[in-house]
Amino acid sequence: MKTEERIQKQRELVETIGRFYEDEGLQPTAGRILGLLMVMDKEKFTFDEIVEELQISKSSASLALRILQARGDVDYTTLPGDKKRYFELKRKDVLSLMEDFEKKMERTYDLFQQILTLKANSESPNSHFFKELIRMLEFFFKRLESVKEEFRKEQ
Repeated sequence: MKTEERIQKQRELVETIGRFYEDEGLQPTAGRILGLLMVMDKEKFTFDEIVEELQISKSSASLALRILQARGDVDYTTLPGDKKRYFELKRKDVLSLMEDFEKKMERTYDLFQQILTLKANSESPNSHFFKELIRMLEFFFKRLESVKEEFRKEQ
C-alpha cells in the first residue's frame, strides 16, 4: 500500500473511531482526537497540529482535550525551551484497564440487583430480563479471575 493511500485510510479510521466514541457518549471532537492519537504514525501532536489535522476550532479542541485529560485518556509532555504541549495517548497497563472494566461491571451488577429487589412482580418480563442479566454477569465474574491469571502467565 502506498504511503498516501495508507494515510488516507488512517484518516478514515480516525473518523470511524470518533463515531464509535460518540456512540459511547463521548463528545464527538474528543472521540476524533482519540482516534488521531491512536491511528496516525505520529504519536505526539501539538495543539495546533490537532486543530489543523482534524479541521476543528481551537475552542472545540481545547474542550475536548480537557475532557480527555480528565478521563485519563490523554497526557501531554513539554520539551525544554519549547512552550508547546505535545499531546499523546495515555498508555495504561492492560490489566488495570481490565480492572476498570470489571469495576464498571460490578456497579452495573449492583444496580441490576437493586432493580430486581424493588420489582413488585418478580415474574414480570422485565424481572426475568434482569435475572438473566445478573446470571450472565455472575457467569462472567466467575471466569474473569482465571482469564486474568492465564493472561499474566502468558506475558
